Amino acid sequence: MQYSQLGKSGLRVSQLCLGAMTFGQGFHNIGVVAQAQADEMVRVALEAGVNFFDTADVYSQGQSEEILGSALRAAGVPRESVVVATKVRGAMSTEAAEGSGDTNNAGLSRKHVIEACHASLRRLGLDYIDLYQIHGFDPVTPLEETLEALNDLVRQGKVLYIGCSNLPARTLAKALAISAAHGGAAFSSLQAYYSLVGRDIEHELLPLCREEGLGVLPWSPLSGGYLSGKYRQGSPEVGRRNEFDFPPIAANAADALGPLEEVARERGVSIACVALAWLRQQPGVTSVIIGARNLEQLRDNLGAADLELSPDELQKLSAATQPPKLYPQWMIEFQGAARRRSS
Repeated sequence: MQYSQLGKSGLRVSQLCLGAMTFGQGFHNIGVVAQAQADEMVRVALEAGVNFFDTADVYSQGQSEEILGSALRAAGVPRESVVVATKVRGAMSTEAAEGSGDTNNAGLSRKHVIEACHASLRRLGLDYIDLYQIHGFDPVTPLEETLEALNDLVRQGKVLYIGCSNLPARTLAKALAISAAHGGAAFSSLQAYYSLVGRDIEHELLPLCREEGLGVLPWSPLSGGYLSGKYRQGSPEVGRRNEFDFPPIAANAADALGPLEEVARERGVSIACVALAWLRQQPGVTSVIIGARNLEQLRDNLGAADLELSPDELQKLSAATQPPKLYPQWMIEFQGAARRRSS
């Protein structure tokens, strides 16, 4: 296992992170892993060198956090040897989700951020959270309020680093500017959807994170199992996407399967392993969040930690789903070419 620095911080995390979204029961039929199986999965991940674990309060309404915390204790791992990340924003009750009552039990208000952090600490059974992330954008709470609450949690020692997820580039840039202006804790990372067939991040978010020194943590790196190859046309196999067709994939996603199969065959590994290795080697990516429903999937995914693709292999895979240049990127490249020639 290799380790990378999380953004500009001094924190080092494994290049594969075990995501606990499958722990618990429920959450869009993704939560299927009970405590005993989770204990084994966490143990196998630790033995492979994984030191980074990610969850969220909303995953199976807190069950994921409880199960992950118990699994880490069962493994007997020293607290200081692991990095535990969780998230806040989602509605933590049916009433809050429906907006019919308990209205403050969701979002990124100061009240909810502080209370949700305390609740996550209780469920995880920890004294502090290594990386506390906002799970998305809250249209009704000012960024200043959220960042101030997060900064207070850092100052109190309940949170060590803060991060964000699912933000547009303009909001992330604004948040970084606010933190810099007020001298508060700033986001160290962005957790975002990124895969060989989901490359929207490459337009704005990935360049912004590279320029500003944020670590990028891709979620759903196999696009809900699509990059395992089991959803190809005519395949009868049942999987997560049959019941929950998420996240979206590129219109040319099927074009990636041929090159993936070719590289996988030549390397003697699975298609999924190649897809994860491609993502792990993309510039700016810090740690790829892998999730598994069983030990077989987990062990296969962990193989991506040691699979180093050649430049030719990386280019072959990238070319299959290269996203089109959007404006103003193509104009910037057009104008920049002349400047580079004259310098």
